[in-house]
Amino acid sequence: MNSMPTPLIVDPSELAVPSIQVAPELLGCTLVRQLPDGEQIRGLIVETEAYAPDDPACHAYRRRTPRNAVMFGPAGVSYVYLIYGMYCCLNVVTDLEGVPSAVLIRALQLESVPVSLLAQLEQTQPLTPKQRIRLASGPGKLCRLLQINTQFNGLPLRPDQPLWLEHRTSAFQQSLEQQPSAIIQTTRIGLSQGKDFPWRWYLADCPSVSKV
Repeated sequence: MNSMPTPLIVDPSELAVPSIQVAPELLGCTLVRQLPDGEQIRGLIVETEAYAPDDPACHAYRRRTPRNAVMFGPAGVSYVYLIYGMYCCLNVVTDLEGVPSAVLIRALQLESVPVSLLAQLEQTQPLTPKQRIRLASGPGKLCRLLQINTQFNGLPLRPDQPLWLEHRTSAFQQSLEQQPSAIIQTTRIGLSQGKDFPWRWYLADCPSVSKV
């Protein structure tokens, strides 16, 4: 029996380029969350947004602060912040060190979730198939499901840590080359500034995307 190929880990050096270049390239990559009990949650990245230095919607647009300091660091590190006092958002730091840039992971198409975690989610009411598909269909929802909080801020994205990124499979890459229109580029969501920047990308016809 042939063994499954070992997934290639996304190296930090591959992320040390502008966020608007990284964001569409992360579509189809897999985000892996290693839980404390050894179980994993795996999800295909299906929606991203880019944030860059000259972007008024970027947290680092005006100056460096304790909150956004991670964005000025090396690529391949997680930038996690709290919004509305209750939801966390996961970002991947990109570009060269000193250039504050990041890609927001907006939605995942779940590939595997521990049975024990699903059982916890269904304690009050069973999940419908549609609900299961959309468990990670938004930045706050995916952080809640993957148990990501602000303590993850500044962590390197690599397999000896709780989070890492794996490259697209060859099958996904091949299908994308055959159908380039599978990736939609549009404006970002929920912003008061920089809302006209076309820096959001998502997979077409994917039911796990936060908003089409």
